[in-house]
Amino acid sequence: MAAAVAAYVAPGPKQNVSAICRELGVSRKTFYKYVHRFHALGVEGFYPQSRRPRRSPTKLPAELEDVLVAIRKSEADGGWDYGAEAVLMRLEEQLAAGTSTWPAERRLPARSTVNQVFDQRGQLVKVPQRKPRRRIRRFERSEVNALWQFDGFEYTLATGETVVVLQLIDDCSRTDLALQAAVSENGSDIWATFCLAVERYGLPVQLLTDNGSAFSGKRRGWTSVFERNLADLGVQAISSRISHPQTCGKNERAHQRPQKWLRRRPAARDIAELQPLLDQYRHGYNNRRNAVLGKLTPHQRFDLGPLATVPDLPPAITTLTRHTVTATGSIGLDGCLLGLGRKHAGHQVTVFRTGAFAAVFDGDHLVRSLTLDYNRRYQPQ
Repeated sequence: MAAAVAAYVAPGPKQNVSAICRELGVSRKTFYKYVHRFHALGVEGFYPQSRRPRRSPTKLPAELEDVLVAIRKSEADGGWDYGAEAVLMRLEEQLAAGTSTWPAERRLPARSTVNQVFDQRGQLVKVPQRKPRRRIRRFERSEVNALWQFDGFEYTLATGETVVVLQLIDDCSRTDLALQAAVSENGSDIWATFCLAVERYGLPVQLLTDNGSAFSGKRRGWTSVFERNLADLGVQAISSRISHPQTCGKNERAHQRPQKWLRRRPAARDIAELQPLLDQYRHGYNNRRNAVLGKLTPHQRFDLGPLATVPDLPPAITTLTRHTVTATGSIGLDGCLLGLGRKHAGHQVTVFRTGAFAAVFDGDHLVRSLTLDYNRRYQPQ
């Protein structure tokens, strides 16, 4: 084609365009198109030209792309999720609060558009395409407090010392129930963290853990103190299979969020300095909208319910209170005196109440469990 066009426009005898087109198998229109290109661009006119449209009405203006990039950077700097869905939710919140420069009359971009903007701005990290995973059966309880997941992860202090952060989450609402700093994954701190979560949210029906010795001993042929306490409260303890972390995958994923958040802040010097950071993260996470929860916050999803109850029993809310044992070895409860023994005098005990049932713990040891008899003021041991 290039030689034919050059021969046609070059000085010399006139060429038979129809014959040339028949020989080349092209139309006269195509032939003259390249003639015009040759006159305008020379030899460059023979190369394929871009098919990109001269204008893209749906393309976001640069100033609006800047808004998306700025939100992404702010979320990343804060240690929060900064994917396209998270950025869109933050943009919606800014629009609702009237703090965004995004035009109110303009529709929000699609998730694919946001990712395209990030890709063009060099914000996305390219990773090799992974082999498709086998289908994994996922589970999620339909009721809050039906299942809690409990585990811990390590944290390195500014001094180089390693401590543990204990984390309890609700399987249905993904609420961060408790996030407590501890010296190690020990029974006493595990029990204190569990009690704190019950005080805030009530008692679960089941509790899932891995096979850490402080959590569970059933895979080793014995029962841990924590498992025994759960049984006394009517909570079913579940543990994952040995070397099968996928069972606790939701909790493992939950660990990544506070770890990423903490890395964006100076390392704490001790546990006393670490705990306020964990409280700050937990409050922020539980009150941030989550795409997995239908753009509800974890607390909103928890409050939405329904609340799980023990099968075959009427719905009852479990409460947790703390009492100091008197010098005579008793505590007051609903106008009754519960005898615990003088050896507990002066100790602070934790009382779990479900209706008339009460279980009293001194530390992580069950002192007494009973159903209150309201016809008697003193409940003897």
